[in-house]
Amino acid sequence: MIIQQVGMAGTLESSDITISIEPNGTKGIEIELKSTVENQFGNQIRKVILETLQGMGIEHAYVRANDKGALDCAIKARVMTAVSRVVDGDCRPWEAE
Repeated sequence: MIIQQVGMAGTLESSDITISIEPNGTKGIEIELKSTVENQFGNQIRKVILETLQGMGIEHAYVRANDKGALDCAIKARVMTAVSRVVDGDCRPWEAE
């Protein structure tokens, strides 16, 4: 899948995360993270974002994440929702296979 435009998912509520995703040319996946728990969980948050994008077939994207202590499942859901909002075509990552 190719990121065509800017999309966003999530809120700034406690225990949530906002994910903004946009095109990044051919520079791979870059993640800009701001988190209230970055010292403790920054690497894990980046890992969840990266693995979710790779699992969806995204190779190039610029991601801005503003975390307020979200669990891994919330991070994954926000990434999948943001991607589904910016790609062309039928993208329903939440459907059972």
